[in-house]
Amino acid sequence: MVDRDLARIFENAFPNTLDTTVRWHVDGTEKQKKTHMFSTDDEDAWQGPQSFIVTGDINAEWLRDSTNQLLQYQRLAKHDKKIFNLILGAIGTQAEYVIESPYCNAFQPPPPSKLHPSDNGQGDYVHPAYEPNMVFECKYELDSLAHFLALGNQFHAHTGSTAFLTPRWYKALDSLLEVLDEQSKSTFHHKYGSFQRQEYRFQRNTVTGTETLSLAGNGNPLNYGTGLVRSAFRPSDDSTILGFFIPSNAMMAVELKRAGEIISSAGSSSIGKDLKARGETIEKGIWEHAVVDHKKWGKVFAFEVDGYGSTILMDDANIPSLLALPILGFVDRDDQTYQNTRKMILSKEGNPYYLTGRVFQGIGGPHIGLQHAWPMSLLVQAMTSDDDEEIRSLLAYVKEASPLGLIHESVNVERLRDYTRSWFAWANSVFAQTILDIAERKPHILFGAGKEKYVVGG
Repeated sequence: MVDRDLARIFENAFPNTLDTTVRWHVDGTEKQKKTHMFSTDDEDAWQGPQSFIVTGDINAEWLRDSTNQLLQYQRLAKHDKKIFNLILGAIGTQAEYVIESPYCNAFQPPPPSKLHPSDNGQGDYVHPAYEPNMVFECKYELDSLAHFLALGNQFHAHTGSTAFLTPRWYKALDSLLEVLDEQSKSTFHHKYGSFQRQEYRFQRNTVTGTETLSLAGNGNPLNYGTGLVRSAFRPSDDSTILGFFIPSNAMMAVELKRAGEIISSAGSSSIGKDLKARGETIEKGIWEHAVVDHKKWGKVFAFEVDGYGSTILMDDANIPSLLALPILGFVDRDDQTYQNTRKMILSKEGNPYYLTGRVFQGIGGPHIGLQHAWPMSLLVQAMTSDDDEEIRSLLAYVKEASPLGLIHESVNVERLRDYTRSWFAWANSVFAQTILDIAERKPHILFGAGKEKYVVGG
């Protein structure tokens, strides 16, 4: 790479997950012994390869974070047995979590690891109840389940292996589909109009509105017949305002269809057809209920909807996001509705959380506040751009905002030294993925004019 500072950040960021966040891994050659910490009598639990991947400075595994933390290694899995086994183990561990508590987003160390669980310090009232020794936090985020599917789908795409399709994985899939069915129900009965209490409810004693759900933990009303699936929280861990969160629905639609193809090719055609149909239903719901005709930007995707006609127009830095829709595989980069949406959310006029200051700019979100943009949003912007100058400018911003040689969660747009989380493995992985994307699509930006593209694992 021509820019040695960018090269050094990449040297730090690419291996960051492997170097610092793999807290426990077994290759599956030894049968796990039951301990007093096991919360299940199922003899098949925690068998085979297992991998516990923490998010960084918090000793817990988020389904979303861990999937993204491993993404840059997926292309290496076919060529490296240890990487293959690590990712296979991560799929196995996520499957156990989804079986145990499919509504939860962050988990404690696996019982056979003998690592001690930690307390998140919150007094949460959650239904369905969960086991605190297994669950670190139980915010229902639809994208967490989509990321569970994505981890296996990515593994198959790069290795061709179906080794992850174990009985435990299928049991986790059953749990996932049960959640989708429960969270596709409306707030009021479609025929009688009577109130239907949500299966998932969440309340937290807090002075921060985005940390809990309104209306006794049910959230705001949602209409019936939309084809969409409720998400109580966003990938930022902030509560949704209108529960049909569109980026997560888009991701779920894509991953259901991808998983359906894999399962069908593996011989389970009925399950594969069901997943494909579910994905198509959600996709149709997005195009019917989440495309808004904006007076300035034209047809754009809404961030959240309720099925009654109300919409939230904005974007948040966390993935999945509206900005990331092409990366998710929901639309092509040149899709007109996406391009209109992209222009809207990358402007102060169109996105209340597009933040600009003297030294930094980008999309932020309510999770940190109104002065901190997330470098992750600039990286996603670069991966969805075909404009060389735009990409160069974004890389320059991220480089200047990373004086410690790693990527922060967020940065104050007025003062670079004011940042959150010096150790945030997800952001480091997104930086590595961005550099690898540019190295393949636009090698001249990184390596100089006339240089050939670089494909990792190629």
